[in-house]
Amino acid sequence: MVDTAPARVTDDPLSLPLTSPADEIGCDRILAAIDVGTNSIHMVVVKIQPSLPTFTIIDREKETVRLGNFCEKTGGLSKDAMERAIAALKRCCDIAHSLQAEDIVAVATSAVREASNGTEFLRRVKNEVGLAIDLISGTEEARRIYLGVLSGMEFHSQPHTIIDIGGGSTELILGTGEPHRFLSSTKVGAVRLTGQFISSNPVNEMEFNCLRAYVRGMLEPPTDDLKRHLASSETPRLVGTSGTIECLAALSAHDRLGFVPDPLNGYQIRYDDLVELVERLRHLTYTERLALPDMSARRAEIIVAGAVILQQAMELLGAEAITICERALREGLVVDWMLTHGLIEDRMQFQRSVRQRSVVKTAQKYRVNLTHGERVAQFAVTLFDQTREHLHAWGHLERELLWAAGILHNCGHFISHSAHHKHSYYLIRNGELLGYTETELETIANLARYHRKSPPKKKHSNYRNLPTKHHRQLVSQLSAMLRVAVALDRRSVGAIASLNCQFDADDRILHLVLTASRSGDDCASELWNLEYKKACFQEEFDVKLLPGLM
Repeated sequence: MVDTAPARVTDDPLSLPLTSPADEIGCDRILAAIDVGTNSIHMVVVKIQPSLPTFTIIDREKETVRLGNFCEKTGGLSKDAMERAIAALKRCCDIAHSLQAEDIVAVATSAVREASNGTEFLRRVKNEVGLAIDLISGTEEARRIYLGVLSGMEFHSQPHTIIDIGGGSTELILGTGEPHRFLSSTKVGAVRLTGQFISSNPVNEMEFNCLRAYVRGMLEPPTDDLKRHLASSETPRLVGTSGTIECLAALSAHDRLGFVPDPLNGYQIRYDDLVELVERLRHLTYTERLALPDMSARRAEIIVAGAVILQQAMELLGAEAITICERALREGLVVDWMLTHGLIEDRMQFQRSVRQRSVVKTAQKYRVNLTHGERVAQFAVTLFDQTREHLHAWGHLERELLWAAGILHNCGHFISHSAHHKHSYYLIRNGELLGYTETELETIANLARYHRKSPPKKKHSNYRNLPTKHHRQLVSQLSAMLRVAVALDRRSVGAIASLNCQFDADDRILHLVLTASRSGDDCASELWNLEYKKACFQEEFDVKLLPGLM
């Protein structure tokens, strides 16, 4: 029989170990980060120096694949675009491996999020390239852009507004270098709007006016919302990232200086200069735009729409100038990796608990009984920890997902008590928790969905939405743990103080030794509910669960 030390529910549920092994801290580490965007696939390969901590970019790769040119009939990624993307990703992975990258982190954004066959594309990449790509929400994209900008620019605790114009969406962020004040993602992007509004060459008056009016209408709500997060005395500095803004900066610099600075980092575009530039660009033919300095063929197609987005954003924000930052989402992926691997302890330390803080904020939003949620979460991770290696081999990431589901399992009560587990799935899946990928959100939502009533079944659409058999097994096993944890706080009064797992490997018996919080309490309600809910756990782990009160 294996006896492990009991863990009390008063332990801090947020104290998750996030540090790397000590013998790795002082070594330089190579990491590749890939951004699968609407217009292009970008990769940076960096050398991380954990002792500082900082990173240096040692290689950059970019290929324009135009995933955002959807098939009109299906609303999905076109076959040609997927083939171009897969070929580009293979080259990126070959380069990363040749540079001895220990890990490759990759995310997909607007185009893959919205495509009818986006999940199918991600499966193809996994099968044909061997690369797992995380699909992230627009607000999560904005958060990581913020991290990337912070890694390349000092904010001096002053408010900065960041704008990133992509192919399918535009992100607006407000922050001071501390936790962000505001994140937004709006479906206006240079590729998207070019396809929707521009068919003439050069752009005719009617198309240009329609484009400008649409952009203004789409950007007014997020810019107004952003300004509400500013004090009356604050005037934020505007920072621009992305290829579109860098291209406009290069054109502006060539007009003003006669050359293009290298790097562009720190260069400013004045609003008045941008207005003149937009007027010039809209009257040029595609061939004439292509002849401009630093203009690629693909960029020449979409630059008018991109310029209109920037002009309207600056006008709505009342900005007189915008400063270029060449670090954005890709570098944000690097910073996020460093944070989750315990390599950053300085001014961005707040970001390492972004998941936990986002979960608690969501719980408060949906009026969850946090005291109960924290007890359930702690019981769940205690059961997870004490049965690891005996009953399962899940790791730290899975532990975090279980904790989040434990906190939020009852959030569906916000909608209705009846079938609240199903409502919990919906609220978690659509609540835009920060710090998580789409697959991780789907996992947390499913765990909460199955904390009661029916166990996971293939006929359930939410269970089928999980991308792989691995994820379905994860949900089946961890939801069984969550059921046990929920039973242990049946009355929501903290009747159980601690649990201690003792595993008899010979007879496949897990003894669950429970300690009551109050002398004389027989915890009959909790023990009864545990008997009712333990069947899933016993089936998933092929053990007999025997609870007992000390």
